[in-house]
Amino acid sequence: KGEVVVVCGPSGSGKSTLIKTVNGLEPFQQGEILVNGQSVGDKKTNLSKLRSKVGMVFQHFELFPHLSITENLTLAQVKVLGRGKDEANEKGMKLLDRVGLKAHAHKFPGQLSGGQQQRVAIARALSMDPVAMLFDEPTSALDPEMINEVLDVMVELAQEGMTMMVVTHEMGFAKKVAHRVIFMDKGAIVEDDRKDDFFSNPKSERAKDFLAKILH
Repeated sequence: KGEVVVVCGPSGSGKSTLIKTVNGLEPFQQGEILVNGQSVGDKKTNLSKLRSKVGMVFQHFELFPHLSITENLTLAQVKVLGRGKDEANEKGMKLLDRVGLKAHAHKFPGQLSGGQQQRVAIARALSMDPVAMLFDEPTSALDPEMINEVLDVMVELAQEGMTMMVVTHEMGFAKKVAHRVIFMDKGAIVEDDRKDDFFSNPKSERAKDFLAKILH
């Protein structure tokens, strides 16, 4: 609880697949994944209920294009959590304010920049009061100028104690807030270490090579 884990590694190493197994979006063949004490792979586990407690932010935002920003934030609150419309609206507006987008509540996703859409996606995930948040390369589809506005929100979340698992190439973010770093290559976890140890003394040649290329 309250831990921030960053998953990094070259493209095609299995990072996105790994993060999607945490809330049952990808099946896994062996081992066990526990979320808040619940086993994801157990057939008795209600995956819909589990997913409602684990926020997920995707690379391409995945907002509903035909719904307004407000509707994007309230739909799951009402349909999944059974909140009243007024309560859901109030919660949504508070979170939009938090990510600096309250003035855009009436707009549709297509009217916002990529960075703004991703901040809305984070607010939408937070509206469900998740016990943990999963971020799957949340900045890789953004223009370079928009990356920091999303990372700033994520840094703030981490500093407030949100449990987070983040697939990213943003090593500055990892250095700032990660507790642990998982390094993957060719579908396997090559290293799982404390942040300081990973950056100062990576154990595998593959991780050393990766860091040498990515850290300028």
